[in-house]
Amino acid sequence: MAKTPWKSWHEVVTLRDDLKSGELPLHMFAADLYEVLMQSGKRPVYEDPEQFFALTFPTYNLRQLVRDVALRVAGKNDKAVRQLELTYGGGKTHTLITLRHLVSDPATLPDLPAVAEFRQAIGQEPPKACVVGMCFDKLDPETGMDVRSFSGEIRRLHKPWSVLAYQIAGDDGLKLMHADGKAEERKSPPAENVLIDLLEIPVKQGLGVLVLIDEVLMYVRSMVDLDRGWKDRMVNFFQYLTQAATKVDRCCVVASLLASDPTKSDSSGRQLQSELYDIFQRQREEAVEPVVKEDVAEVLRRRFFTPQSIKDRDAFRPHVQAALKGICDLDEQTRKQGADAEERFLRSYPFHPDLTEVFYTKWTQLDGFQRTRGVLRTFALALREAVQWDTGPLVGPAVFLPRPGKEGLSEAMRELVTVADTEEHEGKRQAWTGILEGELVRARDIQRDSVGLRFREVEQAIIATFLHSQPIGQNARTRDLTVLIAAARSDRIELEKGLLRWAQVSFWLDDQYTAADEDQLPGTWRLGNRPNLTQMHAVAASRVSDDVVRARLLDEIGKVKSLSAGANAVGVRVHTLPTRPRDIEDDGLFHYAILGPNCASDSGKPSAEAKRYLDETTGAEKPRVYRNSLIMLAPSRDGLEVALASVRDYLAWEQVAADLKDQQKDGNVDVARMQTLTINLDKSKGRIPDTIRQAYCIVVTVSDKNDAQAFKINVIDESHFTIIKNDPRSRVQDSSISAEALLPGGPYDLWRANETSRRVKDLSGAFAQLPHLPKMLKAQAIIDTLVEGCESGAFVLRLTRPDGSARTWWYSRPDEAATNDPALELVLAEAAELQEIVPRLLEPDRLPDLWKGDAIAVQDVFVYFGGSNVVQIQRDGYMEPQAIPKASEEVVRTSIARAVESGLLWLTNGPASILAEPIPAGILTPQAKIQKAPDLIAAAEILPENLPQAWADDAATGLSIATALSQKFGQTLPWKTVSDVISASLNARFTQLDPMSGSWPCEFPSAQTVRLRVSTGAGAGGGPGSGGGFGGVPSPKVLVARGELTPSEVQDLGDVIPQILEVKNKANVPLTIRVQIEFGDGQTPPNKEVVQELNQLLSNVNENLRLGQ
Repeated sequence: MAKTPWKSWHEVVTLRDDLKSGELPLHMFAADLYEVLMQSGKRPVYEDPEQFFALTFPTYNLRQLVRDVALRVAGKNDKAVRQLELTYGGGKTHTLITLRHLVSDPATLPDLPAVAEFRQAIGQEPPKACVVGMCFDKLDPETGMDVRSFSGEIRRLHKPWSVLAYQIAGDDGLKLMHADGKAEERKSPPAENVLIDLLEIPVKQGLGVLVLIDEVLMYVRSMVDLDRGWKDRMVNFFQYLTQAATKVDRCCVVASLLASDPTKSDSSGRQLQSELYDIFQRQREEAVEPVVKEDVAEVLRRRFFTPQSIKDRDAFRPHVQAALKGICDLDEQTRKQGADAEERFLRSYPFHPDLTEVFYTKWTQLDGFQRTRGVLRTFALALREAVQWDTGPLVGPAVFLPRPGKEGLSEAMRELVTVADTEEHEGKRQAWTGILEGELVRARDIQRDSVGLRFREVEQAIIATFLHSQPIGQNARTRDLTVLIAAARSDRIELEKGLLRWAQVSFWLDDQYTAADEDQLPGTWRLGNRPNLTQMHAVAASRVSDDVVRARLLDEIGKVKSLSAGANAVGVRVHTLPTRPRDIEDDGLFHYAILGPNCASDSGKPSAEAKRYLDETTGAEKPRVYRNSLIMLAPSRDGLEVALASVRDYLAWEQVAADLKDQQKDGNVDVARMQTLTINLDKSKGRIPDTIRQAYCIVVTVSDKNDAQAFKINVIDESHFTIIKNDPRSRVQDSSISAEALLPGGPYDLWRANETSRRVKDLSGAFAQLPHLPKMLKAQAIIDTLVEGCESGAFVLRLTRPDGSARTWWYSRPDEAATNDPALELVLAEAAELQEIVPRLLEPDRLPDLWKGDAIAVQDVFVYFGGSNVVQIQRDGYMEPQAIPKASEEVVRTSIARAVESGLLWLTNGPASILAEPIPAGILTPQAKIQKAPDLIAAAEILPENLPQAWADDAATGLSIATALSQKFGQTLPWKTVSDVISASLNARFTQLDPMSGSWPCEFPSAQTVRLRVSTGAGAGGGPGSGGGFGGVPSPKVLVARGELTPSEVQDLGDVIPQILEVKNKANVPLTIRVQIEFGDGQTPPNKEVVQELNQLLSNVNENLRLGQ
């Protein structure tokens, strides 16, 4: 580890060699007054005054007690009875030994600072006294104990008063109490006057008397168990003894009534204790507590460290300041305390004052922890291990950790756990070993992931929380933890992150104090043996079977719409969680599959199961043909584990919820827990879809080299299909392709050499089959492209029937049945022979270079489709050649005949003029001409004023009109054109049928029988402004309004038409509006294109409204 800017505590103070080496057994911390009195030599550290006082810290209370007792023994005060007010292990026996050594033989006391402090407190040389030790823990109810007299003789005695008497005066003391004056024990306790006589024996010899009483309760409890009468005997004995002591001037009784064994302090023991307390209460001075909280650090210092290393307290100051720097950086309260904080830490150095305080204020409440003795034992175990590795500036929680790299608990922690385990809560003992070991493992994981935690801060926080959590129900604030572990100058952010992470993963932190915000530190920390929600969740998660998790994951995958969103909209076949390859059809259409967890793959490594879907259909013996039309989405292996974990996480929270509901049935309701659980459930459920989205990031498809490939996509907010479609590695083409790209010489190389035709199905299926081609998102689009290419004349589509006959399409669109027929072929134009030509193709301006003028000969059409014709067409701004497919003369004739019969073309041959009727035999010869149908002739054009040559005797026949119109237009008009204008004039009531006329309409042979007359009211005239074409003088009963209107006046007329019609409807009189539009100057014929444009506009008003010559 890097060098720290401070010295570790064990570099400043030196641990005693016997403690460091382990030679000092821990039982040595349990002082034994009896062994000191007997001078057995077993524990020199207590029996030898020099060794004892070298390790003794004269606390203020201890010095005061020594002064009062010494002066009483010297006969200079009346404080005859003193009781030590201590809990177990609080230094009571150590105090009694101190008093024994000081007055037993004052002349031989060692010259040590502690002795000097005691002498100074007394104010004189300690008086010599006869010291009596009544060590009731050694007085066996059956066999008694050995007792040493003041003169050194040893005798075994059984009764407490015998023990007292023998130590004062040997056998003479026994004789004094015996009724017959024998040196034997008496059965009953001696009365007060007898005890006064006994206690005055040393006084008469110039000595004081010091009676030390230890472990009374233990003995009395045992004797009462044998004989209940012993309770009264002991109460009487102590009553007489305390009364007698007050009446002997140089006699002092110092008693400790508590039992060092906590098991003796049950209800019966406490009752006995209360009665004994009452006895001593009557005679004693105020109770004394020799060691208080503020003394603990000095006691520990003197006990654990060499005198030389701790003699100069001011030498600790720079080290205290170094430690406080880290604490003040993180704790504002300590920083504000300034010099006061420095003095507090200086008094406690090298121990962190908060650490010793938590032991002395909290742990001393535990029945199994013996106050100062417990602290001594605990720190002795901790320090002799930590001195080998701890680098902290203070003795803090770290000393209770095991050596770095070592699992389990340190020996010191095992000692503390043993004590804490004795506590009961709700009738259950604690089980701290497993709890702490598990928490420390989690802490080490956190620290391993954080570069900023270099001094085992989270582990220290666990130790600190454990210490603060005793007794049951106690807790620590966040500041308590921070101050305890911050001396090593932890980074604030990293420390808070570490503590937050522990709060999130801990199994045993009380979740009653869980912060509402998961990113916020709890304000209170408490470890307990009630599993928190995290632990319950971990247990529940371990019990959820893998099969249940996988089944639930499959359900959740089906709910994540973003995996397939957008695919159906573009016509893709979507397969969600197919169970076998045959579930995905091998039909050449584009298929998109969301594979199950069993197909999990890695980038560059498609799994064998995923490859099966790509390679097989019903089995390995039937491989998939259209591999290039299949794209599959699979989870990554890592992502799958995360998704499975998120599902397991949610299922575990569901189980925890069920468990808590069961607890609620028993009335055990924890509202805070239920609220936290609800939050965890919602968050856990919400994480599942996102983990699934992120897990599904592997695309499995065929590469352009025909290998199964797997690549990873970056999952963003867009749908997975959109991401895949836009990824160039997928090779998906969403845009359409041109028909020319599918022909020989195109970019896709779909044709073999000299090949002139291919099945449409093969061309469209090639994209689904051949891996070097793009994956066409819309397979139907390829067929649509081919159909469009046929409609544009780029090639011919041919469908051969079973009988060998064929249908062809060129510049036309096949019907749906033909398009879906697998036999449909694409034939290059130069190699194709048309079986039919759509009649409309023969109209002018339809086929390139077919029409050289207004009329062409049938022979020209034969040549055009002769099979070797190549024309130039403009495509994409440039000219390119296009072959014209071959068509037989019969096919051409059939197409022309249909075009003429349907009125698309007008055929003439000599006098024959055919339109919209079957062509008579012999007319459709190579010399025949075809042209577009003549324009419609205005109805007024056949009136006498416009076509006078057709009229004779105010009448005209159909034949005369046809002849006259043909003469006017310079060629024989087809009967269809003539009949149309005659019908128009009749409909316009320009003309009417003569009563002697044949029926109308009629065919051309009957045209001579049709007789027309001008309708009544149609006058002669004509020319500009004359109203020509509207007939002669109208009936006297018909009123006519005439006038030339300007364009603006026509618009005005249109505006008032509604009002005119309203008047007409009110009058119920017929209203006829006739319009005559004249275009031209009467000199030069108008331009045909302009006339055509005007006629187009007029036809939008009325189809008979046309300009004509």
